[in-house]
Order: sequence, then C-alpha cells, then structure tokens
Amino acid sequence: MSDHAAILTINLGALVANWRLLAARAVGAECAAVVKADAYGLGIENAVPALAKAGCRTFFVAHLSEAIRARGVAPDATVYVLNGLAADRVPDYRAYRLSAVLGSRAEIEVWRAAGMGYEAPALHVDTGMNRLGLHPSEARTFIAEGGLASLAPSLVLTHFVASEVADDPVTARQIALFSDLELAVRATLGLSPKPRLSLWNSSGHFLGGSRAFDLTRPGYALYGGNPTPGQANPMREVIRLEAPVVQINQVPKGESVGYNANWVAARDSRIATISCGYADGFPRNAGNTPYHNGGSAIIAGIECPFAGNVSMDLITLDITALPEGAVKPGDLAMLIGGPLGVDRVGASGRTTGYEILTGLGRRYRRVLIGAA
Repeated sequence: MSDHAAILTINLGALVANWRLLAARAVGAECAAVVKADAYGLGIENAVPALAKAGCRTFFVAHLSEAIRARGVAPDATVYVLNGLAADRVPDYRAYRLSAVLGSRAEIEVWRAAGMGYEAPALHVDTGMNRLGLHPSEARTFIAEGGLASLAPSLVLTHFVASEVADDPVTARQIALFSDLELAVRATLGLSPKPRLSLWNSSGHFLGGSRAFDLTRPGYALYGGNPTPGQANPMREVIRLEAPVVQINQVPKGESVGYNANWVAARDSRIATISCGYADGFPRNAGNTPYHNGGSAIIAGIECPFAGNVSMDLITLDITALPEGAVKPGDLAMLIGGPLGVDRVGASGRTTGYEILTGLGRRYRRVLIGAA
C-alpha cells in the first residue's frame, strides 16, 4: 500500500443477491432499486449495470445529474428523479428520457406546459413525511377534477415515515391513507393504462400484513443495511473497508494519545496508527473518549478499540491485547465488515449506517468483486 489508501471492497454479487431476496418478497410486484447518493456510496456506474443485468428495470435517484449518469449505463431502464422537477432543465428530461416525480401543482403545470407526456412522470402523495408531495386531500381533489387523467402518470407513490419501527402507528395510518387513494386512482376514467402504485421501501418488504402494491423501492437494504433493526440482518454484506497500519508506538502508562488527550493509557500500551480518518468519511465521533464508547477495528483476527479521537487522516488503535509482533506496518485493519456492519459502525459514531454508506470517501482504493 505505497499510497497509504484504505481499501473499499464492493461485492456486486452480494448487491444483486440482496435485490433478488427483496424481489422475492415483493410477491406480485416489480422490485426497483434506489440508487441515489451515488448508489449509496458504491458508485452508480458500478451498481446500476450489475442490477440491470440481474433484471432490475426501474431505478430511482434524487437529482437530475444522477439520473443522467444512470441513463448512461442503463439505456433501456425507467429512471425516476425523486426530488421533483428541475424546471430550468426540462430539455434534459426529454433528451435523456427521464421521469420526474412531481409533488406539487406547480411542478405538474410546468411538466404539462413543456409537453412532457411522452415520458410519463410519477405523482408523489405525502401521507405523513411533510417534505414533498401533494397532501392526500389535495391528491383526491386533483383526481376528482380529472387531473390524473390529463397528466397520465406511470406511477403514484408515497414514502414511509418509520417502517423500520415495528408496530409504529404512523405506518398503519399511512397504509390506510394510501389504500384509500388507490381506490380513487383505480376508478379514474379515461386513463389507460392505469398508473401503478408504490409504497414499500427497504423495511416495507418485512412488514407483516402490508401489501406490496405494484412496485417496491428498496434502497438501504440493497447495500447491506439492516431493514429490521433489533433483529438479525437478513441482507448480505456488500462493503468491506480495510486500512493499512502505518506505524506502531509504545505508549507508557499515563500518557495520552491523539488530539485533546481524550485517551490516556491505563497501562503500558501498544498503539497502531492506521491510514483512514474523517476526511475519508469515517465518522469523527467514533473515537473512544471519556464521554463515549466509540468504534473498533479487527486486526490480526481480534477486535481492538480505537484509542482517542478519529483524526482527519488517521485512527489510533489500542492493540495491547495482541501478542507482541502480531501486527506490523502494512498490515490491514478492518473497519467495516463481518461483525462491524454498517449499522454498528454508524452507532459507534453516533450516526446511522445510511450516513456511513453515503459518506464513503473518494480516497479509498475501490476493489470490485462478484461482478459478472
């Protein structure tokens, strides 16, 4: 590792296996893939072709720029832009055959005025998030006025608030609201084909007593995140992060390690410094300090705790429990992988696995495995 870069291994075979597991649970519905945030840090150009080859036909992104990249590697797929219509970029939707997810009357009118009907949009209905989308009553009025028939969307969708929380009452309310809306959509006259409906996100695939409707939109679970917190993770590990040891120091009892002296050796200690830090997207708050039990890494087969703060480019590990000579410069310490899944790593840094994935740094040496 002459350049000191940490190694991010991306298992595209595991990504595809996760999509297939979720598709099998979406009985009677199409399983799409959410590839926003650069495919949750894996790279759109890596993830989309692998999923498309496996049979995924529909992709969701957040920004228009992401949609253009997805179109470049999936020329025959349907690509939806979740964050609405970028009104000043309408020609790009036409040029790249992209579908906007429209969430307001203003966006709908811009889409209509541009004559964009050749690439059917989606209609976003807000059943509880209060971020984007028409309120259910506004959507019902829009449908009653014939708006749905004139817009001819290919999809009507909503977004769960807390589907990962078992028995959260807001989930039941959202399902009821969306089911009521389904009746109005199905009853629309003069609209053929009728738009499909989409409700499930990753955790939705594991909700008991909930219907998949017509299309599901998993994201986090595709990339190895646990869609069932508090239970065993049903998804396969997709990423592994390893960083090389650059130096090993002997630290006498009573001396501190790192910024602000937030870790003090309780005994004569050996400290391994590895080449990774918050500039690489690893959470700064994952340090072990007097105020927080933070992260760890696996080195020489043993889980070793961080010693002090996570720095911009370096992390220090307490390897005193390992046999003398078990670790040398150039050896790799695993920061994500195995028992150190993205959810656990996120919690150690007082954040979530979502932020760990989407913050994966640009300095990593990326290694793809499992690709056809």
